[in-house]
Amino acid sequence: MLRVDPKNISTGKLHGYLLSAVAPRPIAFASTVDENGNPNLAPFSFFNAFSSNPPILVFSANRRVKDGKTKDTYANIKATREVVINAVSYRFVRKMALASIEYPAEVNEFEKAGFTPLKSEIVKPFRVAESPVQFECKVKNIIELGEGGGAGNLFICEVALLHISDEVLDAQGRIDPDKIDLCARMGGPLYCRASGDAVFEIVQPPERIGMGFDSLPAKIKASKVLTVNDLAELASIEKLPDAEEIASFKNEPAFKELQERFRNDAESFEWHVHDYARQLLKEKSTLKAWQALLSL
Repeated sequence: MLRVDPKNISTGKLHGYLLSAVAPRPIAFASTVDENGNPNLAPFSFFNAFSSNPPILVFSANRRVKDGKTKDTYANIKATREVVINAVSYRFVRKMALASIEYPAEVNEFEKAGFTPLKSEIVKPFRVAESPVQFECKVKNIIELGEGGGAGNLFICEVALLHISDEVLDAQGRIDPDKIDLCARMGGPLYCRASGDAVFEIVQPPERIGMGFDSLPAKIKASKVLTVNDLAELASIEKLPDAEEIASFKNEPAFKELQERFRNDAESFEWHVHDYARQLLKEKSTLKAWQALLSL
């Protein structure tokens, strides 16, 4: 395993490792104005939500690695303590990248990148009309982490008003991941898309006390079919099925068919039962998967 001591590596190379390993990162498409009202628009991927009460978003406008200079967003927020953070959808992600170009401070990135400025209700910076979610924020605090190249400047932003496009909501009024079609940042020039097959579900309620990986029978942990994630799903269950449930499962047609097919081949029978259990896990039938495995 590669061992990296941050004190013994260039900032540029460390920056590359960090951005490639801490990924994907959501993108804060930040709109600001200077003290004279001139607009600025720039994307930042050191960004996330950190509190719901109060609603807090945090992003960092890092100093340039090559020369330690700060960005226009940093100067604007220091002057006004306001920002609009706009969500980035796949349909305009390439346009967003244009706004990352380091234009002179007097250049309007809304115009350069082809975005429509929309007047905000509470803060002075404009919203991005094309963005499906827009957060009008007051900046509560600025934490400056250093003066060298790559040093972060954290903006602690309290959401004063939230705008959500009806087009990205489902029938229950929740944000649909396929409709909002968000993009995230990886390392180097890479991005990823958080919709379609990239989205999957893990149900692990904190109040459900799973039996744990250490409680799995050794024979199941040694399975040639079940993956580590399959085993973890099995370990999430609170208790094993009882003898009556296992006996009932043995009478199910699918299990009896496998039993008949591999009557004289115990090894193949076990492999196929494990494969059947894996299919049940994909269908979110964890209890039935356990019934199959314990029927051997």
